Amino acid sequence: MKNLSLKNIAKACNGKLYNCDGIENVLVSDVAIDSRKVTEGCLFIPIKGERVDGHDFIPQVLADGAVCVLSQYRLDTDKPYIQVLSTTQALMDIAAFYRQSLDIKVIGITGSVGKTSTKEMIASVLEEKFKVLKTEGNFNNEIGLPLTIFRLREEHQIAVLEMGISHFGDMEKLAVIAKPDICVITNIGMCHLENLSNRNGVLKAKTEMFKFMADNGSIILNGDDDKLITIDEYNGIKPIFYGMNKEFALYGENVMSLGLKGTFFTVNFMNGESLEIYVRIPGKHMVYNSMAAAAVGEVLGMNPDEIKKGIEKVRTVKGRNNVVETKHLTIIDDCYNANPVSTKAAIDVLTYAHGRKVAILGDMFELGSEEIQMHREVGEYAAEKNVDLLICIGELSKNTYDAAMEKGIKKAVYYKTKEEFLEKPEEVLQKSDNILVKASHGMEFPEVVNKLLKM
Repeated sequence: MKNLSLKNIAKACNGKLYNCDGIENVLVSDVAIDSRKVTEGCLFIPIKGERVDGHDFIPQVLADGAVCVLSQYRLDTDKPYIQVLSTTQALMDIAAFYRQSLDIKVIGITGSVGKTSTKEMIASVLEEKFKVLKTEGNFNNEIGLPLTIFRLREEHQIAVLEMGISHFGDMEKLAVIAKPDICVITNIGMCHLENLSNRNGVLKAKTEMFKFMADNGSIILNGDDDKLITIDEYNGIKPIFYGMNKEFALYGENVMSLGLKGTFFTVNFMNGESLEIYVRIPGKHMVYNSMAAAAVGEVLGMNPDEIKKGIEKVRTVKGRNNVVETKHLTIIDDCYNANPVSTKAAIDVLTYAHGRKVAILGDMFELGSEEIQMHREVGEYAAEKNVDLLICIGELSKNTYDAAMEKGIKKAVYYKTKEEFLEKPEEVLQKSDNILVKASHGMEFPEVVNKLLKM
């Protein structure tokens, strides 16, 4: 790994080298925090968690071939190690040093809804021209982002990094590591309000990304978001807006839904060209994700045909708006996480289905003092969108159920626990149902999807 010698690692994280005489300039082959993933020549960084302390595995990883380990404590060993005040902070500091050593463009993506699908779309487009590395899964926090950075090698030209936060200051920690050349914000919604108070707080927290952006960087924003459109400039950098307004630098029009098969729409590029594009994933939000990807591609010198090809090859990701057809059911697996904005968007996707429409919704967490009202608004929305059957699961979702019933929904059922529903789902479901499954990650709704797949 370029420049990651033991000497440079110690300097980057303000650590003290022990037992490293003669090998200070040895380059590590990889960086791991999981003892099971340690390989010959790698650096092991033990993280102290709530249940497990990685320091307990230091003897094992040294025996397995780790060239060096970090530690918050003095070790009784003759093996190479670097002592630091905090291994978690050291992980971030070393990642920031490594990112700076690489000649690479970084795309930073954040927003309340759609970070992962936008990341997948942008990566798919850029892969038409560049060697790209992207965030895998949900590795988007102060642990996951450094681990993604450490996967970069000299052959990579672009990193597409998802950046997730829940508190003020979180984004600064991530941005100082990533130092994005292009900042993309999808929207400002109502997530993490428990910590960020309101949408203005979310806007403030998300835009902390700009502080560590490259001097000649670009800002790409969803202009149809009422909060993002208020951003006029940052340090002289004017945002590039995308959306459905013809006044934006890049805009879409002629949107035609194909139900759960996807959407056709026309992209009007910044260079004046227009192309019709087929997005294979349903939902208008995927049109917005496509426009974000088109804007990034154009900024990086791609032509419209390359961008179109990249967008049209994108497929769904498990747990995120993933349409699965079984012998008897059509399932919209969108159960990775949930907040009011993303849940309403998922209900919109459900409305594209032909046949009976069923929404299985669970609790949405981290909504702060307005959590009851926000659950009620989702119930009202489901009724307004003519959902045929609403199944609400969880204590907070009782509010969703109550509001839907008050609004005159066709039919709704409430279960206090997921287990109650899973005992006999066939009592409320029918063959040929189109079923949306969505809840916050902590509700563990993949269990619901797995049950439906077996019906």
